Amino acid sequence: MILEVDDVSKRFGALAALTRVSFGVEAGQVFSVIGPNGAGKSTLFNVVSGLFAPNTGRVRFRGEDIAGLPPERVNRLGLAKTFQITNVFPEISVLDNVRVAAQSRAPESGRPSSLWRRPDVDGTVVALLEAFGLAARGEAHAKNLSHGEQRYLEICVALATSPTLLLLDEPTAGMTPGETRDATALIRKVVLERGLTLLLIEHDMSVVMGISDRVAVLHFGEKIAEGTPDAIRHDPRVIEAYLGGGDD
Repeated sequence: MILEVDDVSKRFGALAALTRVSFGVEAGQVFSVIGPNGAGKSTLFNVVSGLFAPNTGRVRFRGEDIAGLPPERVNRLGLAKTFQITNVFPEISVLDNVRVAAQSRAPESGRPSSLWRRPDVDGTVVALLEAFGLAARGEAHAKNLSHGEQRYLEICVALATSPTLLLLDEPTAGMTPGETRDATALIRKVVLERGLTLLLIEHDMSVVMGISDRVAVLHFGEKIAEGTPDAIRHDPRVIEAYLGGGDD
């Protein structure tokens, strides 16, 4: 297991956002977390990535307990995350958005010399932009990209930190059906080529069922099911949570 979430609970005052959630993600898997709005999915991601500390339970990444570590420490261990709402630097170029992330992993990061452009860093940046079809937009300000392009840019920024586990929070949100299909195929291709593990939150069930090896379902902060996409599709607890007992 590259990631183990063990009996994790998170409360905000009287609100129980997560209650004793447990699951494990194997290296190389695409593992999706689904559930209705308010199920606790983003809270779970924020606990795993270090933004929130759990009230109880453990989060182990490659065998190390990371629960409560600050996000920058978690990221340096090899875990990167994108956000539900696109989070890039809008006033700088596409190239510089990715360069900042890639340069943070350069051997001299933190020294004055790391502020200068480095050929090895630029090579990483260009390769990522080419993979996501953004190379021609490299000098454009990030704010001038389309919504779909900004989602791709955020994934490039995350990948530039050289993670082994990538957390994507609704990467296709706001995309058209065609854009969603293209994004799903591209994400799967890039993840497989790089040998990464992917933990995914996604509302679009066609994406989840087409890309996932395993799926966990949250409902009111509790895990109600886990299994293969086919098992989840036919699980009566999942049907009840999404459709209120509908027969379809």
